[in-house]
This record gives sequence, structure tokens and C-alpha cells, in this order.
Amino acid sequence: MKFVDEAVIHVKAGNGGNGVVSFRREKFIPMGGPDGGDGGDGGSVYVVGHPDLNTLADFRFQRRFDAKRGHNGMGRNMTGAKGDDLEIPVPVGT
Repeated sequence: MKFVDEAVIHVKAGNGGNGVVSFRREKFIPMGGPDGGDGGDGGSVYVVGHPDLNTLADFRFQRRFDAKRGHNGMGRNMTGAKGDDLEIPVPVGT
């Protein structure tokens, strides 16, 4: 087994989703007002110590880690869904 004790990785948290410009429309309400929702938050990145790992050799093959972006907002004041979080397992003590 090859032991690697140093690794350079690139990590990016997810971008937030886009908001939406929308106006309420009802038959007998001529100026309903805005009802657009905000975009969802982007995903976070967590580095988690894992007791079964003992080397950073896995980072030789995958060096870029991107969390998911948030979903876009929708009409009727609906906020977009949050992006999925990303956990990066590393050996304990890293």
C-alpha cells in the first residue's frame, strides 16, 4: 500500500439558486403584487474524519469537489430547494 500524507484539493460550495420575478394574477384583483420566491441556498462542504481511512491516496485521482447548487425560486412565494451538502471523508487527525 502506498502511503500519501499530503494532498492538494479544490473545494467549492454550491451557488444559491436564482430568484424569480413573478406577479400575482387573479380575476378580480387587478394589481395583485409580487409573489416571486427566493432561490434556495447552495450546498455546504464538510470535511469529516473517518476512522477506517489511513491515507490520502484517494485524493490523487479526484481532486475537485463541488457541492450542488440551490434550486431556483418559483411563483406563489415558493423558495427553491437547498442544494445537497457534500461530505469529504479524510483520515482522523488530518
